[in-house]
Amino acid sequence: MSVSPPAWSKSEPVPQRDEEERLRELGYQPVLARRMGGFGNFAISFSVISILSGCMTLYGFGLITGGPAVMLWGWVGVGLFVLCIGMALAEVTSAYPTSGALYYMADRLGGRKWGWYTGWLNLLGLLGAIAGIDYGAALFTGAFLNLQFGFEATPGWTMIIFICILLLHATLNLFGVRLVSVLNSISVWWHLGGVALIVGILAVVPKNHQSPEFVFTQFVNETGWQNPIYVAAIGLLLAQYTFCGYDASAHLSEETSNASVSAARGIVRAIWVSWIAGFALLAGLTFAIQNYADTSGAAVPPAQIFIDVLGTNGASALLLVVIMAQLFCGNAEVAAASRMVFAFSRDNALPGSALWRRVSSRTQTPVPAVWLSVGFACVLALPSLYSPTAYGAVTAINVIGITPAYAIPIYLKLRAGDRFQPGPWTLGRWSKPIGWTAVTWVVIVTVIFCLPQKNPVTTDTMNYAVVALAVVLALATAWWYAARGSYSTPQSYGSAREESEISEGIV
Repeated sequence: MSVSPPAWSKSEPVPQRDEEERLRELGYQPVLARRMGGFGNFAISFSVISILSGCMTLYGFGLITGGPAVMLWGWVGVGLFVLCIGMALAEVTSAYPTSGALYYMADRLGGRKWGWYTGWLNLLGLLGAIAGIDYGAALFTGAFLNLQFGFEATPGWTMIIFICILLLHATLNLFGVRLVSVLNSISVWWHLGGVALIVGILAVVPKNHQSPEFVFTQFVNETGWQNPIYVAAIGLLLAQYTFCGYDASAHLSEETSNASVSAARGIVRAIWVSWIAGFALLAGLTFAIQNYADTSGAAVPPAQIFIDVLGTNGASALLLVVIMAQLFCGNAEVAAASRMVFAFSRDNALPGSALWRRVSSRTQTPVPAVWLSVGFACVLALPSLYSPTAYGAVTAINVIGITPAYAIPIYLKLRAGDRFQPGPWTLGRWSKPIGWTAVTWVVIVTVIFCLPQKNPVTTDTMNYAVVALAVVLALATAWWYAARGSYSTPQSYGSAREESEISEGIV
């Protein structure tokens, strides 16, 4: 008996669709510029995942929460499960290619309340990602300035650098999606070239390398918790935090040509390319550690590895490579988050929606949504002025906000069964097993990243991510009763009311 391959493995080209007409079928009049190609769509998710941002900024966290063994094997395991999430999400994205992405999918498959809460979780995760990425870039910039000029990167100065980076990313995003697409395309090659450069130098230059046994089996626990399984579980945050943000391809689908296929492919490709390159980066860094205690105790552990191997000037050069990658990443994340703000406001889900859904008639960019995204991200990072553990909480906010939002439309698709009408990119008979694997993994990691990361648990070491999650869910619930009369996703575009509301959003 012959078995035909699943639909997503077939090599024949998928026919082009009229994406503008499809968007109208989904209920929206096109107002954003469709100027992004398939590579640009892949590039934005790859840039947001950004192994040179996530792996680098949380490398020190990984050194004390399980050490090399958890970082390397955790990366392999988490990457496999995230690939399942990405493939399942890509299938739903192909059917519903809108800027609203996750919440629109949930609304269509489960109803208004499912869409409402998915949207708020997605928004929390995206804004937390901007804060985490750009604050990480500020930390690395402070380390670079310290190496070159003896600059003391106090929390206050780090916050100022962070605000400057936010302003830079807001400004770049105001020029339109074409510039964002070009920068993301450059970002792909910068990341891949940067990883190759860093790994190559760390493989050749050091006189001493750690043994393979150390890199792949050494377990380190400096969390205060005694249970090694618990420590290994919370150590997975490094990988899971890095593997976030691939929904950017979906959020930019209204600005992508042939989005029903390109956005789905962009999600999956961004994950597997990052999976391979990220493993090489983590292995290269860990093999090159010269003194574990000095490295784990440093303010920016990767910088300490660079200094030990290359000296000050060489370390500064590699830090510039990393900082540029982080800047590319943050810029892409602002683009994705602002489209989510725009889409959510378009359906009247946010306070002040009439403002946030406005689009520039010159650049066809949601300008107020860009400013709201960077402004709220700044607020999320303010506790870092007073608490050294606040940055870890911001990264956890990103994970426990956005990861459940990934699973909800996947679960609703599975629950819908034959009622779900797939788009041109589909998993075929693999849809259910991959989908249930994805949902199960999301439940597990959501619980893990709500747990305390250090012992004893004090006001300084508490994981405030669970508090942020509770606050957002509480606010979403309260706002639901105020806005449920106006919030809705349209069934089809064309009514006088919808046409009037859309025209009011153009400035």
